[in-house]
Amino acid sequence: MGKFPEDDRYIPTVFDAWVADMEVNNQPVELALWDTAGQEEFDRLRFLCYPDASVVVICFSVDTPDSLDNVEDKWYAESSVQAAGAPVILVALKLDLRHDQRTINELARYSQHPVTMAEGQRMAERIGAVAYIECSSIQNLNVRQVFEFAARAAVVPKGKRRMGDSASSNCCVIL
Repeated sequence: MGKFPEDDRYIPTVFDAWVADMEVNNQPVELALWDTAGQEEFDRLRFLCYPDASVVVICFSVDTPDSLDNVEDKWYAESSVQAAGAPVILVALKLDLRHDQRTINELARYSQHPVTMAEGQRMAERIGAVAYIECSSIQNLNVRQVFEFAARAAVVPKGKRRMGDSASSNCCVIL
């Protein structure tokens, strides 16, 4: 419990959902979090989630540069059609591996490097994300902030998609 899987018995998520309560601008907000699979065979299931999305959180892994390419080519392309108008937050996962020597060495074997903050920020600008956040669940760094930013982005009226504006709703669906 409280550990990450380190063996072949790990089974990736197909679909998972959680509900969390937060407060935004002194108002209670219920977050409905939907974690969907990225594999092509689950496209139909994932597409069912988009219509109710108040905000889309697109994630990539710092230790997998190809996942940054997928942000624009797959995830943003898909979500901008399926959840048109929903604000997007770009999140870099596994921040703890950016300076991990084993990760650096492994990527170097393929003439790659961990995704830098500047590369992530450029992608966030390209897709028009309302926020870019880097986090590490292992180090418990900025994990809560991801959900706080998502809740704030989701409750801002459509014409005012800036962080810090007043809330207009008390429900947030994060995809």
